[in-house]
Amino acid sequence: MDWFSRYVVTWELDDCLELAFVRSAVTRSLAQAQPEILNSDQGSQFTSDSYLQLLHRAGVRLSMGGKGRASNNIPSTSSGQALPKGCGAV
Repeated sequence: MDWFSRYVVTWELDDCLELAFVRSAVTRSLAQAQPEILNSDQGSQFTSDSYLQLLHRAGVRLSMGGKGRASNNIPSTSSGQALPKGCGAV
């Protein structure tokens, strides 16, 4: 989501937030728009070398919220509050 315009650039849905899924979603979104900064939390998929290299090659700076500060991501996650929580939840 572009925080300035509130435009959803692209979206994907999966039952797990694994590195391959995250890389695929980010790669697809980078084909649609080129942000200067991408914000995420400190999850292992967002701190992996593979993910960081993907952003570096695209010329995107990474911004991460502080540990335990989930409120940083509220604007981009509030639309998914009705979705099941956890990997494989139904």
